[in-house]
Amino acid sequence: MDVAVIAGIIMIISVVVMLVMGVPIGISIGMSSALAMITILPFGPGIVTCAQKMFTGVNSFSLLAIPFFILAGNIMNNGGIAIRLVNCARLISGRLPGSLAQTNIVANMLFGAISGSGTAAAIGGTMAPIELEEGYDKDYVAAVNIASAPTGQLIPPSNTLIVYATVAGSVSVAALFMAGYIPGIAWGISLMFIAGYMAKKRGYVSTFSVTPKEALKVLWDALPSLLLIIIVIGGILKGVFTATEGSAIAVVYALILSLCYRSLKIKDLPSIILSSCKTTCIVIFMIGVSSIMSWVMAYTMIPTAIANAMLSLSSNKYVILLLMNVILLVVGTFMDPTPAVLIFTPIFLPICQSFGMDPVQFGIMIVFNLCIGTITPPVGVILFTGCKVVGISIEGVIKTLLPFFAAIAVVLLLVTYVPAMSMWIPSMLGLVK
Repeated sequence: MDVAVIAGIIMIISVVVMLVMGVPIGISIGMSSALAMITILPFGPGIVTCAQKMFTGVNSFSLLAIPFFILAGNIMNNGGIAIRLVNCARLISGRLPGSLAQTNIVANMLFGAISGSGTAAAIGGTMAPIELEEGYDKDYVAAVNIASAPTGQLIPPSNTLIVYATVAGSVSVAALFMAGYIPGIAWGISLMFIAGYMAKKRGYVSTFSVTPKEALKVLWDALPSLLLIIIVIGGILKGVFTATEGSAIAVVYALILSLCYRSLKIKDLPSIILSSCKTTCIVIFMIGVSSIMSWVMAYTMIPTAIANAMLSLSSNKYVILLLMNVILLVVGTFMDPTPAVLIFTPIFLPICQSFGMDPVQFGIMIVFNLCIGTITPPVGVILFTGCKVVGISIEGVIKTLLPFFAAIAVVLLLVTYVPAMSMWIPSMLGLVK
């Protein structure tokens, strides 16, 4: 048997075994890739090559945006920005059925757009006590928060889209950011319909009322936070600064704003920075070890074998795209978005390009799929966080989540089969041909 084939088999079997044993995914990917590498090369050169691939995988100027956006998000979590966005969201959705749940969804979309991260803890921690006090059931509160939290990974700025732009090659981060708006907003709006329908069935009545003066005050308080979207995204689009430079500006802006709100103290900064460093280390480590796996996969021609196998099943692009979605949804249930993007982009992107799909549309499709994985068992990070915030078991919330999953699946199909869902805004702005 060919050495490359043996290495590929060793890598696949070892990573599956380690994941089943409960080994952290980053360690599983790194160890299995290293085992495959030393099967291909002698031990010394193999280990050196692993180190080189890890270094080159993270040696990217674009990836510097990730730690800055993580830090900006953590500053906002602790800087009084979340509550102001919640109040602003309530102005938008306060009169809808299940108004507090609708506010949770809108706030997750707004906060995710600013912080570039999932918001299950930040917004959920603010909204859940209010909703429970108003008589909302725990399963409903948790389901709404969990289902809407991933919108922040689609609505820019998004760390996952930055990772995809890095691995996909010559794909504009600005184009990806703009492409994420319609799918992210569509995800949120679809959930609002489901949340409203369920609220009517459960008898949740809106009692929200506000005077014009109070509404203006809420908008005025939230305006500085909302301006961050215009400053960062607008600056990137206009070419004033890159996505990485924009992320640094986001940190400075968020810090100044939080200090002005007097919700953040200087003595809190060391713990916030330490927390951001820990999260960044996890993400960067994932990128590094996934780079080793990507090299081994390319050497063993696993992507080519998978592509040939898929194309042998059908030559119909709609069937192939549906099959890709199924695979990515399954992968997302046990793998974080970052390593999944790094591993599966080189496999699926060439196939999609052969069908004429733009890399920007594929980027939104793969990230959308993997976002769904963050709210599904057994390894859904947002699912666990959302349940912990409300104090409910996963079993207690899954049934309530099913209608939300159905709505999200419909939006996923639109993103997959209707290019305008992701391509219209970038095309209109001249970011893609």
